[in-house]
Amino acid sequence: MRLLITRPEAGPEGDPLAAALTAMGHAVVQAPMLSVSYTDTVPNLAGAQALIATSRNGLKAFIRRGLPGEAVLALPLLAVGPATAAFGREIGFRTVVEGAGTGRELLAQIKSDIDPAAGVLVHLSGETLAVDLKGALEAAGFQVRREIVYQTHAASGFPDEVTAKLRAGLLDGVVLMSPRTAKVYAGLITELGLADSVRRLVHFCLSDAVGRALARLEPVNFAVARSPNSQEMLALIAHEASESF
Repeated sequence: MRLLITRPEAGPEGDPLAAALTAMGHAVVQAPMLSVSYTDTVPNLAGAQALIATSRNGLKAFIRRGLPGEAVLALPLLAVGPATAAFGREIGFRTVVEGAGTGRELLAQIKSDIDPAAGVLVHLSGETLAVDLKGALEAAGFQVRREIVYQTHAASGFPDEVTAKLRAGLLDGVVLMSPRTAKVYAGLITELGLADSVRRLVHFCLSDAVGRALARLEPVNFAVARSPNSQEMLALIAHEASESF
């Protein structure tokens, strides 16, 4: 399949999802719908019993200052999903709790498995959240310190190559990994008058919430991964490719 990837640029290490899709034989073009910048915040870890990471970007904030020290790496890392968990292990965290893939699922897991009396939970966060973990956890008796270590910025347009491919019907699908990404994508499609051009495309969505963010494009063709992680997204695309080609 000819696929558009909309995730933020991954940096020098590259996007593992794009690499996996290419290895599967798909032709991939990229148009990041969000860009990431890092704040000057130095997280306050005093009294922390664990760190919460709802994106790899929260962990990358450490790397830009140098790898975390041993005291930080000794803290349990509560990661939203497999990709964030894998990145945490890669940079040296020794105890990583791997969530199922969404903030709501991680919230339920923390409530079930973590002792509120054991200390503060420090959330390495962006400025925009799909789920208010701090509010929900504090309502359940936890102490939570939210540290905003990165910001995301919406794209103002598609690369010219991507706009041309969309207009000419030279793509088969779009990969959307977050509600905000999907919302930015839908807004740009509308602004550029491309809604009719993307009707036949399969929009591969990480979750139902991502699909709902495409509402302004209705009727829109979208398919949702069985679980909100990269492996299920790859499986969804492989199934669609086998059915369509």
